[in-house]
This record gives sequence, structure tokens and C-alpha cells, in this order.
Amino acid sequence: MNDDTLYEAHPPMFRNNPIGFIAAVILVPVGVGLLILGIWYLSSRSKTLTITNDRLRYVEGILSKNRIELRLSSIRSIRVNQNVFQRLFGTGDIQIYSAGDAPEVTIKGLPDPSRVRELTN
Repeated sequence: MNDDTLYEAHPPMFRNNPIGFIAAVILVPVGVGLLILGIWYLSSRSKTLTITNDRLRYVEGILSKNRIELRLSSIRSIRVNQNVFQRLFGTGDIQIYSAGDAPEVTIKGLPDPSRVRELTN
């Protein structure tokens, strides 16, 4: 089994929500901004999507972990949604379906969502 990593990413902070990021930076002198940025940073780093030659792995969580692993051959479809800001900054929301009507993996604000779709087809 060849396990070369083709894609690995966390949701970015600024590119995913530039207005929220600027607002949090403005609030840093008050002290609330550091708390918001810290929680936001931990939240974004706790989600990782990895695509290898034959598998897709999604890991979520800091202390407790939720892991989903799918073979690329079992992925039925991928839905990519992008609002205006996400299109401008190259991010998007991704839903990955393998069987049934509910998505197996849903991740918001992932960089380069079209590349994820290309690698999994």
C-alpha cells in the first residue's frame, strides 16, 4: 500500500472569514480578541483533511479525536459550496458522500476545494 500524501490541509483562519479575523484583531487591545483568536486557532487546527493515493482521512478534535477514513474508490460524490468571500480567497465548504443520502464528511472553509474534488475522482 503506497501512502503518499497528495493533499493535507486545515481550515485557514483569515482566508475563511476575513471580516471575523479583522474584527478579532481589532478587539486584541481590549483583551477579548486574543481569546477569540486563540479559540479560533485551536478550532481550525483541530480539523485535518488528508488525501493519499488510495484513502481520504478526516480527523477532528483536540483532546478526543473523531476519525473518518474512506477509500477513494468508495467515494460516490463530492459537493463544494463557496460564498463570495470563499471564492475570492480560494476556500470552500466540502461534503463527501460514499453511501446513502447523508454526507460522510463535512468540512467548512477548506483551502483549494476544487483540488480536493479532482484528487478524489
